[in-house]
Amino acid sequence: MVKEIDSVTLQSRMAAGDAVHLIDIRTPGEIAGGVIPDAALLPMPLIPSRIEELPRDKEVILYCRSGARSYHACAYLMEQGFDNVVNLRGGIIDWARGGFEIVHRLGI
Repeated sequence: MVKEIDSVTLQSRMAAGDAVHLIDIRTPGEIAGGVIPDAALLPMPLIPSRIEELPRDKEVILYCRSGARSYHACAYLMEQGFDNVVNLRGGIIDWARGGFEIVHRLGI
């Protein structure tokens, strides 16, 4: 079963200074609309070829637009032996609805 976190809890943890390894798995076109601060960018189709870049010893929180793709990506990573992956329930849509910060990056 995939573990999940909601936007309010994630934002609280980030504000408290918790070390959060956050990964945005959306497409470059989606990312152009903004990302959650400090998120690493790894589009979902690239996860299998770049899986070695993901830490196995830390909690990894994945998010997408609505939480559906990141849920499936978490399930895939669990099949690959990752036991500390977490899905952001509701994705960046829920994050934005909560009024939390979204940043725009140059060069995306």
